[in-house]
Amino acid sequence: MPFETPLALAALASIIPLILLYLLRPKPLQVQVPSLMFFMNVQEEKKRFFTSITKLIKDPLFLIQLLVLILLALAAAAPFLETEEPLSGEHTVLIIDASASMQTDNRFSSAISKAEDYVSKKNSVILAENVPVTIIESAGATATNDALDALKPKATVADISGSVSAGMRLLSQEGGRIVVISDFTNWDGDDPVNAKNLAESYGIKVEYLLVGKSTGNVGIIQGDIETVDGNYQYSGVVKNYKGSRESVKLKVTNLDSGKSTTENLGSIAAGATQQFLLTNLGTGISEVEITGSDDLMLDNTAYISIPKLSTKQVLFVSDAEKLPSETALSLMPNIKTKVLEGIPDDISKYSIVIIASKDRTLASNEIVTLSNFINGGGEAVFIASEALSAEKAKIELLELIPVITDGITDTEDGVTLEVVQETRLSEDIKFDEIAVYRYLNATPRRDSTTLVSTEEGTPMLTYGTLGEGTVVYLGTNDALGEDAWNNFHNLPEYPVFWIKLAGWLGGSGSVNDYNLKTGAISALAKEQEIQTPGGSQTVDRVLYDEAGVYEVAGRSIAVNLYNDRESDTSLEGKELVERSKADDDPGIVRASTYAAKKYLDIYMIIIVFALVVLELLIIRKRGEL
Repeated sequence: MPFETPLALAALASIIPLILLYLLRPKPLQVQVPSLMFFMNVQEEKKRFFTSITKLIKDPLFLIQLLVLILLALAAAAPFLETEEPLSGEHTVLIIDASASMQTDNRFSSAISKAEDYVSKKNSVILAENVPVTIIESAGATATNDALDALKPKATVADISGSVSAGMRLLSQEGGRIVVISDFTNWDGDDPVNAKNLAESYGIKVEYLLVGKSTGNVGIIQGDIETVDGNYQYSGVVKNYKGSRESVKLKVTNLDSGKSTTENLGSIAAGATQQFLLTNLGTGISEVEITGSDDLMLDNTAYISIPKLSTKQVLFVSDAEKLPSETALSLMPNIKTKVLEGIPDDISKYSIVIIASKDRTLASNEIVTLSNFINGGGEAVFIASEALSAEKAKIELLELIPVITDGITDTEDGVTLEVVQETRLSEDIKFDEIAVYRYLNATPRRDSTTLVSTEEGTPMLTYGTLGEGTVVYLGTNDALGEDAWNNFHNLPEYPVFWIKLAGWLGGSGSVNDYNLKTGAISALAKEQEIQTPGGSQTVDRVLYDEAGVYEVAGRSIAVNLYNDRESDTSLEGKELVERSKADDDPGIVRASTYAAKKYLDIYMIIIVFALVVLELLIIRKRGEL
């Protein structure tokens, strides 16, 4: 019989003191006896030991206590038996397509109604967005129905195959079934039929249920913002998915000033598109709305966010000549960079402090000033260098960095970088093309978040919080010439990265950082409350899965669908469902049973309680209780 924790069997040694306790006897009393009795006692002493053993075996209390100790030791070792259990079909994973097209007519409500018909004894619910979102896991029927009633459609593209894979993980031990309810008109990732076949090859039953029918729509499917002569202009595209011509008018409203204008796009032919241009956009949020109504209202409105720009003060601390990072910052509009070799006593006017010293270490008074700045809500970026190594930097400075640094590592062949977490900071940056030949050995602190690392796991872009402020560690030193640590500063994406970083840290950033497509994900410096089109949330990562305006870290961010296929409500998913049925009966690569452990410790504990009760009854019967 196997044991989960065999070391606990050492507790069996506790039976030795019990046996010794019962073998001990009180010392015999000295009394005068006749001589014949003396010879008789000599014979009795020879039998004393054997008599004690016999009495032990016959004493029920000893046997009970012995069994109790043995059973407790065995229970602590967690004995179990391995059995082959059949895969259960009781666990149902309900996957609901929450993509933008599901807002057409009553597709989403139909999906919820169908899902309620498949609720079983144990259920999990996954919302299929551009990333799978698990709503509830291994819940009963009542809780599942409540969760389904609270669901609302989102405005992303659904990754159906990714959601099926998530369902497979939930059913990996005991099996079950997956029910996917969707209009199957568009998806991200792999073909959903391939995902279905893979799941069924592992013995998991998968069923695809179709909702929705073809209908008409007119929507805004594209929008771009650019600067012309210092002014912002918006170019958009409207498409007519109806079977006949449609007259389209736009209403443009600045939500801050309340001013409205109208644009007449004329008659758009069936299946055709029409471009339009809006110039001299004011700051704040503007709303572009197609007048009238159709079967998908989500793409009838586009939101535009033009930030109210203000100059940000950045302190760049460096002991080297002009560095690429300093150059990138100097090119940004509305950012004023001050370059100093050290930290002055008063840095309260700065929004961001960048520590880019290569050899010079900060003095104690500078570290105190920097620490107070960060803890008071300031933001600091530490660029890796010898000055930040454990051998040179003061402990007080190292405690401010979101990683624990060590020594310098040199590599002849170089190491490559990989993105650990996809965020706006890593988007459009080719980190895999960066060759790193020298880097600072480091490990992330417990409460920090690493976005980019080497393939071996050394953090290269990590952030964390300190007091009320934010600290960022950038492992790509930007020294030039023979002292270069890497080639990042030679890539065209380098200034783009600094624009993104400055915007993320509260600088002005690019106007594109204020206008996103649904499905985008951004990491926040710390957990905080944000306002979404659907209400408030407290998060440290934002999934922009609704169309509308988000208020995040003091910025108004406009989020739009802008997806041709999601807006095309004339599409139907019958073809995919038919393909999924045609490919049924895949080869099973997984057995219909799984190895389960039946633990016996609970039964042993029950026997122990029964023996204790029996012991008390015996003691009471003897009159010793």
